[in-house]
Amino acid sequence: MSRSRQSLGAFALAFSAGAAACASSDPVVEVAPPTPNVVTVVANDFSYEAPAEIPEGVTTFRLVAQGPTFHHAVIFRLDSAKTYDDLVAAFAQPGPPPAWAVPVGGPNAPAPGGGISNATIDLEPGNYAIICLVDVPDGVPHIAHGMSRPLTVTPVAADAPRAALPTPDVTIRLFDYNFELSAPIAAGTRMFEVVGNPGQMHEVELIRLEPGKTAMDMIHWVEKPEGPPPGMPVGGTAPAMPGMSVFFEAEMTPGSYAFICFVPDAGDGKPHFLHGMIKEFVVQ
Repeated sequence: MSRSRQSLGAFALAFSAGAAACASSDPVVEVAPPTPNVVTVVANDFSYEAPAEIPEGVTTFRLVAQGPTFHHAVIFRLDSAKTYDDLVAAFAQPGPPPAWAVPVGGPNAPAPGGGISNATIDLEPGNYAIICLVDVPDGVPHIAHGMSRPLTVTPVAADAPRAALPTPDVTIRLFDYNFELSAPIAAGTRMFEVVGNPGQMHEVELIRLEPGKTAMDMIHWVEKPEGPPPGMPVGGTAPAMPGMSVFFEAEMTPGSYAFICFVPDAGDGKPHFLHGMIKEFVVQ
């Protein structure tokens, strides 16, 4: 071997050893994907505590029910450059919400007096509002008592890392008037995806029933709360337009449960549970 070839071989060996040393001293660090932004909304009788602005993207709303009354948090997107004041004025008039006020879901009612529910939604920038449409105990939607709050969703940089939507354990499809499950619900912490099929707008209120009690027992108690409750709300998803996906997580302990839709029917104004939109099930 010539002297030049010897030098070249030595250089190659030295380079390989140096590269191996660098590789061993600088291990590859895996960067965890971003998680959804978490926004806490406190529901009092009759007001919300919540941020005025949040960034766009996948967002988990965490609803804390402080008062003794049932509350949920419906997130309305305000299209056509409409504002929160426009929405409040529209709700002061009789009839359904205007077409530019688009409900995109939100956490449904947890147990009053400290219960917590959640919902995860992918939000685009714009004007929004948080509203309570629950009408117990006096039959008047709580927005009429002042239970609403403006929310601005601000844009983020185009190259900013984005959180992904959750992976569901069970998908709940909402029909007129039925809940269809993609799989049985097993005990444990479960992530649900709620998808509204073409038709009317619906919601999912998840109730954990006391032994021997039914969903109708719970409905009658909500309308006239006398004696011990036959069940307790766990959460679910507030009304959203058909075609949208909203996610919620719940701890499912063994026992009897029910899904209930309280949304008024577009035809006769009766709540959807009177059209049969109730699903009772057992978690083993």
